[in-house]
Amino acid sequence: MTVRFRFARTLCLALVLGTAGFAPALIDPALAQDDPAPPSRQQKKLPEAPAKLPKIDRTKNLDFLFGALKAAPDDDSAKNVEARIWAIWLQTPSDTAALLMARAKAAVDAQKIDIAIKLLDSVIKLRPDYIEAWNRRATLYYMQNDYGRSLADIREVLIREPRHFGALAGLGMIMQEVGDEKRALEAYRKALAVNPHLEKIPDQVKALTEKVEGRDI
Repeated sequence: MTVRFRFARTLCLALVLGTAGFAPALIDPALAQDDPAPPSRQQKKLPEAPAKLPKIDRTKNLDFLFGALKAAPDDDSAKNVEARIWAIWLQTPSDTAALLMARAKAAVDAQKIDIAIKLLDSVIKLRPDYIEAWNRRATLYYMQNDYGRSLADIREVLIREPRHFGALAGLGMIMQEVGDEKRALEAYRKALAVNPHLEKIPDQVKALTEKVEGRDI
């Protein structure tokens, strides 16, 4: 039970309360440059911005960030990259979805889990393509010990984003709790393959490897 509650706190902070922690990462550091020097008298007038800006390619951004996450030289660098990945995942597809997600978070803060789940139900019905609604609901079902529904939602997350290391870690936690240590080890390894800097998961992989595959001779 101690392992479960320690991991549950980590997962809930990352998946349910993540909005507050990662919101600043929505700003691209590349855009936060020093103010340019004042223009000289002979400087020409700057061109005006185009009326229609090109759309940001979300998939390419994620591909780049996942590559950077694997190549991160240390934990601090990895956390910065991880925060930007979460920022993209947390971007809501509509104002209505954003409002419902905010209310769901407030319900969680007030420990009204059933209400939060109903709000997430509405988000998923409205925008079934929004991965984080599935992911947060999976976390809340886990907190209620409803592993069947939690696993069903994790499956929906991984169908849409197989690299979702939070969902993979959650899958490992559930498998470990129900006694399926082989599948737990597999899920944890997949999570680490995507994000080698996950906290506590390497220790679980080491312990489960000894149990499932035995010690090296």
